[in-house]
Amino acid sequence: MADKKREIERKYESDDSGLPDLTGVAGVVAVVDHGVVHLDATYYDTADERLAAAGLTLRRRTGGGDAGWHLKFPVAPGVRDEIHAPLSGTLPRELAALVRSRVRDATLRPTVRLRSERDIRHLVDADGRVLAEVGVDAVRAERLTGGRGEAQWTEIEVELADGGDPAFLDRVEKRLRAAGVRPSAATSKVGRALAETAPGPERAPAAPPDPVTAGDHVLAYVRAQREAILALDPAVRQDTPDSVHRMRVATRRLRSTFRSYPAVLDRAVTDPVAAELKWLAGELGVDRDREVLTERLAAGLDGLPRALLAGPVRARLRTWSHARRGGSRRRLTAVLDGRRYLDLLVALDGLVAEPPLRKAAAGKPAKVLAKAVRKDYRKLSSLIAEALELPPGSDRDVALHEARKKAKRTRYAAEAATPALGAAAKSLAKSAKAVQSLLGDHQDSVMTRQALRDLAQQAHAAGESTFTYGVLYGREERLAERSEEALPGVWDGVRGLG
Repeated sequence: MADKKREIERKYESDDSGLPDLTGVAGVVAVVDHGVVHLDATYYDTADERLAAAGLTLRRRTGGGDAGWHLKFPVAPGVRDEIHAPLSGTLPRELAALVRSRVRDATLRPTVRLRSERDIRHLVDADGRVLAEVGVDAVRAERLTGGRGEAQWTEIEVELADGGDPAFLDRVEKRLRAAGVRPSAATSKVGRALAETAPGPERAPAAPPDPVTAGDHVLAYVRAQREAILALDPAVRQDTPDSVHRMRVATRRLRSTFRSYPAVLDRAVTDPVAAELKWLAGELGVDRDREVLTERLAAGLDGLPRALLAGPVRARLRTWSHARRGGSRRRLTAVLDGRRYLDLLVALDGLVAEPPLRKAAAGKPAKVLAKAVRKDYRKLSSLIAEALELPPGSDRDVALHEARKKAKRTRYAAEAATPALGAAAKSLAKSAKAVQSLLGDHQDSVMTRQALRDLAQQAHAAGESTFTYGVLYGREERLAERSEEALPGVWDGVRGLG
């Protein structure tokens, strides 16, 4: 069984003088020597080093107190989430699954071996509590593929204790800098090893050029959403809160971009990809939609006085929720492991590598992007006006739902255009989000009322009281009415791009 922890650490260049005196760091009353341990780690990656390119590290390490397999995901500078699995001869299946979206059909192979002698010290406070672990690592690196080069260096690694205050690391760094120690240019040992043992002259990865054309800006947005899907895949597999929703949003942003910018990207190519993204969003939404409804219904029950709770309403809600569970964690994992999903990732790679650019893609962003955003804005305005002209009822509900979808599309189109168009596009994206949120509340009310009708019918068939469902239904009706009343005021404040 794998364990997960958040690793907060900083790395520093070091010479042979060892560790400076850290007893002067505020809060530290002692530096406790824990001796030297010998670590032997083999890092794995694909032949084209996909994990390294994404900032992921996968290793099998012996020695020390945490021997085993380690998989690390970047979170922020100096912060990584580490998944640890027990030592075994082959890569554990659960770790292999977490890198599947990157590795796909490629083979993981040993790329670098690092052997380190780590001199460990604990920084402790007056109560004997460990504030951080400091290691002085003498590292020997050997490239196992592509040249078999070697390198060696010494570095200081300061890792914050679990639950510690990251500000403590600032105080340690201040002390280290005062002693002439400087932060390492490498973010990880394996990254430094790959760079220093490369078979040819070391070359820094080329930075992507600044967007110039309309196509550049649209493709930058497409790349960001594609990367979001890849980065969120492991989080979805681990059932990380909000990860399913965020991946689903990334699929929507991609589909919306394809539809908003047909003059930039050829829809003959993007439409089949969009269809597969819609499929993926549907698979991701099977449990998500149910969870949203269940949470809303439970919150509604929590807000009712006890006198209005008639019958086994909460038990009925639990039964209904489980009965409507169309998927499971196992089912969603099977989707992510399936051929269809992996083929979609390949298609996205191909679209980014060889984008189906049309003539307008070479045009000026201020003209091409603004034209597309204005078109979405005008359509949204028309849909809202048409919806508000309809009498309250199911037709208006459907029309408002269509307006909500268009508000999302307008928002995403404006987001993609913001780097080129500036404040006006940013303001429109923010306003469209407000409209989307308001109409989203309205649609949630529509769906909740449908669920309440189902619950009431089941309760009636079982001989239970339906009174509480009616109370909640009436409240949801009033919430929807208030959203409709507020819409003209919110929309009046929305401005297009002129």
